[in-house]
Amino acid sequence: MGCFNFIKVMMILFNMLIFLCGAALLAVGIWVSVDGPSFVKIFGPMSSSAMQFVNVGYFLIAAGAVLFALGFLGCYGAQTESKCALMTFFFILLLIFIAEVAAAVVALVYTTLAENFLTAVVVPNIKKEYGSQKDFTQVWNSTMAGLKCCGFTNYTDFEGSPYVRKNGTFPPYCCYDSVNNSLMEPCNNFTAHNMSVQGCFKQLLYDIRTNAVTVGGVAAGIGGLELAAMIVSMYLYCNRE
Repeated sequence: MGCFNFIKVMMILFNMLIFLCGAALLAVGIWVSVDGPSFVKIFGPMSSSAMQFVNVGYFLIAAGAVLFALGFLGCYGAQTESKCALMTFFFILLLIFIAEVAAAVVALVYTTLAENFLTAVVVPNIKKEYGSQKDFTQVWNSTMAGLKCCGFTNYTDFEGSPYVRKNGTFPPYCCYDSVNNSLMEPCNNFTAHNMSVQGCFKQLLYDIRTNAVTVGGVAAGIGGLELAAMIVSMYLYCNRE
């Protein structure tokens, strides 16, 4: 019984942490949705890159809600030894684990497919919003300045955009000279073509691959915690008095 009680207490503490993390993500998600530019200023170019590919505010709200509910179920199930709550906790965690594994496989095996899908979604938005929508333009400028990249695929993403129609040039980041660490202006079609600045999607992938050990370590740690939580919830479920 001593071992059972120890595991029960650890389960409660672990899920209380999950509960608090969920509440924090909810708060950050609401903050990003209401005031995205200030989030970019604080967390830098990597955060602005993420904001181009998913609506990070809604994503954080959804993730926070799931963690909030999961933490509550875990705490309640462990404290009251409710078989229903413990089993629900187990199945939600199992679904999350399967979804993460599936997403990792898709990201590793179908990178080109993911790029094509995102290109079809992001590029039309650039052509429509860049130069006319202030927050959208600011986020892209932060991304391109931080990652030293241009557009989603390259400078042609900006063709026909409000910015190009108004100024007759491409964003200066599309004419970045990596040798002299300077921007070549005016950034016309000829200069942008010759500079061949890489798109932000490929640059982001490069940064992730460069830090593959860190990313892999974090992913393995999260997966290990999820497996441990599932095992503990099943132990409590099977040994309930």
